[in-house]
Amino acid sequence: MADNGSKPTANDVPLPQPVTKPRPQSNPVFMGLPRFRARLPSRNWSIFLSITGSFTSALLYDRYQKKQVQRKWCKLVSHISQESLPVNQLPRKITVFLSAPPGDGLRSAREYFQEYVKPVLVAAAMDWDVVEGRKEGQVRAELGERIRKIRERNGELPQTQNLEEDPEDLVEKARRGLNVRPWDGLQGDLVIGRHTWKEYIRGLHEGWLGPLDPPPEPPLTHSDLSPITETQPLDDIPKADPTNLITDQPFPEAHITEIPTEAPSPLPSSSESPPSTESPPPPPAEPEKKKPPSPVPPFILPSQYPTSTLAPTIPCSLPPSTALPLPHILGFLNTPIRIKRFLTRRYLADEVGRDVAALVLAAQTRPYTSDTSFASSIDPDSPSSGTTLEGEGLGGVVESGKTYEQQSLLAYEEKEWHKSVYKTPAPVKDSEGKEIPVPPKERPWLEPIILDERVASKMSTFQLAPGDESLAKEIAKGKYDEVDPRSWAQKGKDTLWRVGVFMDFVEGGKEGRGRFADQGLIGGEDE
Repeated sequence: MADNGSKPTANDVPLPQPVTKPRPQSNPVFMGLPRFRARLPSRNWSIFLSITGSFTSALLYDRYQKKQVQRKWCKLVSHISQESLPVNQLPRKITVFLSAPPGDGLRSAREYFQEYVKPVLVAAAMDWDVVEGRKEGQVRAELGERIRKIRERNGELPQTQNLEEDPEDLVEKARRGLNVRPWDGLQGDLVIGRHTWKEYIRGLHEGWLGPLDPPPEPPLTHSDLSPITETQPLDDIPKADPTNLITDQPFPEAHITEIPTEAPSPLPSSSESPPSTESPPPPPAEPEKKKPPSPVPPFILPSQYPTSTLAPTIPCSLPPSTALPLPHILGFLNTPIRIKRFLTRRYLADEVGRDVAALVLAAQTRPYTSDTSFASSIDPDSPSSGTTLEGEGLGGVVESGKTYEQQSLLAYEEKEWHKSVYKTPAPVKDSEGKEIPVPPKERPWLEPIILDERVASKMSTFQLAPGDESLAKEIAKGKYDEVDPRSWAQKGKDTLWRVGVFMDFVEGGKEGRGRFADQGLIGGEDE
């Protein structure tokens, strides 16, 4: 012990007490929530936040720029919606052609139209008619049928008359009776996608070069015939001997069974009509109508274009057309390309908006260009290379071919089509394993575009006038924005005045309503 003169031990030394810091007072608003300290995030959080923040920023910037671009083209054509029309004249109508992209459904094409094309058409109060195709060849068949109806209305008569009257003809007769005039200006066709453009070209040639009557149906194949059931072969049936047909033997007696008869019922009196026990005859069965194939087989093939006769009622120039790109790529390995396009939709909106605005304004059109290629018919290795054939040009140069602008429009889209488009259908086989001859299926998406000069020379397209292009740039800079001339103070005063008027109207009762009626703000009590 320390009292006896011994040294103090470690147990006798008092331990230092821990100093408790006063706990900071927390905001009662965040009561019950943990306190977050301001510190730098960890490595993993930094990577996650940087990636998500960059992607979100790029997406928001692209959507903002896309909205500004669409606003520019919508404002460029918005003055058309303010123009008035006579009460007896139909508005301008545009025909939109779209079909399901290769390897996908029709929904993606519809969403493309609603997102990029429809805003510009709505801003100009434009009317449109949509021709949709779910399968390959439906757009071609629908366009060809429409052109054939136009030819019939213009005086051409088919060999087989259709007794059923078209509903569109009834509508046209009613409009003529009411003196309603159609639109006398340019209409215009809007084609979306390379695959739809190919069918559009086929439909134009089929309508103006093909016959009005449908082609003859192909002969029935083995698969169309009903199967024959197996029966007993004729060789197994015993043949009758002609010498034994007449014999002296008597016929065997037939066993006749007597049918019990009931007592005859008394005849009804003349005043009572006999009840009719006969059931009414069944109505005659209607013959089943065979549904036409979808799509309808083509009336003319591309190989028959040079030998066909052009319709005499074809106009001097066909309605101008505009082909819009439809970027659509599928596949897991193409994910980087799809992400890039998802973040750069503003460029697509600008390109589509320019073409649609040029179609809506219809201020300037131009014919499609064509390029003629030449070749020499002189063989340099021939001893008579210095001579030329009669009828040939200088130096034996002859025309080798002609290419049209319509053939190369949107040709880059074919590289992105799904591989299922290029698959050939499997041969059809019967029960014995033999191949059944089937007529070849129409494949307008895979076949090259073939044009006839008589039809191709009448086609044209829309283009934006130089003045409209400069005006669109000024709109993008905000030169024609509608600016509110009021100052921020005046806006605040107007807002407070509206709030005060509303509160006075609610709390004032009958006296307040009467005072507002005297000022002309609301109707009187009699109203």
